[in-house]
Amino acid sequence: MSADAFSLAIGFATPPVIEETLRRAAACYADTESAEFLIWTALKADPECLGSYFSLYKFYFYKRMLNEAEEVALLALDAAAKQGGFSPDWTRLDAGSADWRRVDAPQHFYLFTLKALAFMRLRLGRPAESHALLDKLQELDPHDSVGASVIRELAAA
Repeated sequence: MSADAFSLAIGFATPPVIEETLRRAAACYADTESAEFLIWTALKADPECLGSYFSLYKFYFYKRMLNEAEEVALLALDAAAKQGGFSPDWTRLDAGSADWRRVDAPQHFYLFTLKALAFMRLRLGRPAESHALLDKLQELDPHDSVGASVIRELAAA
């Protein structure tokens, strides 16, 4: 697992000190306890850094710690919504809640995390919840900028 997979895949700039901590976590990925500690250290050092949330929920997902991944994804949605100035409750959102086309803003991270949450819930055996999230993603992101159609295809299978 590379640090790029942890923090850069979502396209958000990460402060250098956080980036270095995430790189150290990636370097010791096989040591779950140490890597987890480092990612939490990065998140606590800068709770506004969306890349740290992304890193942590991906880490848990790859480690098959799906309940923990889901919990962090929900924290990530809250952080992105706060930064973007819209409700963290995805059921209350619509096309006018934010400019969902912006890929350089917290709302894109929010959409990306909704997609991740839909996949997590699918893997957790909660397909109805997954489908509801995917329906909301289709409403908010009709051009599929975050690739939710891939998860939709998996959910349909």
